[in-house]
Amino acid sequence: MPQKKKIDDGLFNRTYSMFQLLRRLPDRHISEEEVAGLIGVLPPDSANSLQSFFKPSIQQASRAFIAMIGTVLEETRHARERGKKVVLLPFNFPPEIVHSFNNLAPVTTELLSTAATVVLEGQGERYWDYVLGLGLPDHLCSANAIELGSMLSGMDYEPDAIISGCVGSCDVNAKSHEFVSLLLDLPQIPLEKPTMDFSDGFKYFRNSYYKMIGLLEELAGEELKEENLREVSIKANRCTELYYDLWEMKKHVPNPVPGIFSLLICGTRFAMWGRDEGIRTLEQCVEVSRNNLESAAYRSREEIARIVWVYLSYYYDFLNFYDWMEEKGISNFGDALQLAFPQTIDLSSKETMLDAMIEMAWNNVMTRQMGASSMARGWTDDIVYVIKEFGLDGCVYCGHHSCKQTWSAFTVTRNEVLKKTGVPILGLQGDSWIRSMTPIGVIQEELEQFINNVVAGKRRRRRGKASVL
Repeated sequence: MPQKKKIDDGLFNRTYSMFQLLRRLPDRHISEEEVAGLIGVLPPDSANSLQSFFKPSIQQASRAFIAMIGTVLEETRHARERGKKVVLLPFNFPPEIVHSFNNLAPVTTELLSTAATVVLEGQGERYWDYVLGLGLPDHLCSANAIELGSMLSGMDYEPDAIISGCVGSCDVNAKSHEFVSLLLDLPQIPLEKPTMDFSDGFKYFRNSYYKMIGLLEELAGEELKEENLREVSIKANRCTELYYDLWEMKKHVPNPVPGIFSLLICGTRFAMWGRDEGIRTLEQCVEVSRNNLESAAYRSREEIARIVWVYLSYYYDFLNFYDWMEEKGISNFGDALQLAFPQTIDLSSKETMLDAMIEMAWNNVMTRQMGASSMARGWTDDIVYVIKEFGLDGCVYCGHHSCKQTWSAFTVTRNEVLKKTGVPILGLQGDSWIRSMTPIGVIQEELEQFINNVVAGKRRRRRGKASVL
């Protein structure tokens, strides 16, 4: 008889164990000496990212984030014994509606893949290799293939249902989840967005959203209650308020919001928007940023460039990504995964609350840009808006090998952004979750050359014109 595979070897359970370990750290500030000791016993693959997480200047925010992700994993792991069903979500699906059910526990595929990349020995590469070993193509997106590969191995947990919300905006994601749902015989709940950015398109999307709610009610064995929806909406509004507090602070020079907070904001949006844990994480991000804003030492720091990543960042080495840029005086404004533009939910009735959630799902990351009737126009408009909001000097495109749809629009987008703002965009290749695709040293070298040889001259000319005006 074939040997039974151990469930503990899967990505989810390994990641869960690591976060439980991190949550047991003393509930106080951890000194640099203690951080060094901690890093010494952690997997070398994750040491750089965790060392960045426990940096004294941001520790209160990163500790809140670790506790939040630990709660997500805890609730997912114990959902069934508590009478709940686990719903697997894509990154572009706002989780508030699922949090509004008593009997459902949401978890996001890409959140699991990223968390594993941060804390596990070997990061997520063994699960990526397993997917390729099954014969699936190497142009799959590692963001979802890492976790789905673990699921397909038979060594990991399986959800009770999958929400498919990426059709038209991230087809690789949509087809990956469809493949898993068919292979594991899991129900897939569709949320379709047509590429029509006008009233008929939104009407279709709204009807699709209400059909999805009906299927979630059937899965949960309960009706969606207005009081639950209101409780989550009130907390979601607080998250939105804190999100825009951080947005406004980014307009200061130098930018007081640490670059790594873009990751914390995205993780909160994908997992715990509308929950107390999400509020605590964002409140700590705001407090750290306000302290920076009030610190004379921080305000005196030289900022040689203000840049944004117009698509994805790199998530496998925080120390040599976020911290390196900070040391070089490059202010990192995050990436397009923050461009969700959440809105305040009208609490008047169940219908007004649902309408706001539907609007946010319609305008969520990638659904808004890559799922637009014109990808290049939708993407360009948002980049131009961010450049003008924050007074940026340069942009960087991380051309993920899976995202063929963005490659098809990149040249048009880059040319339009340059024409409308005068701000250049550096095009890079690589995989945001797989370090072997593009070593971090190559990214540093390309970025430094771009800042020194392209951005610096344009920055002087733009700042000079501004001072004359």
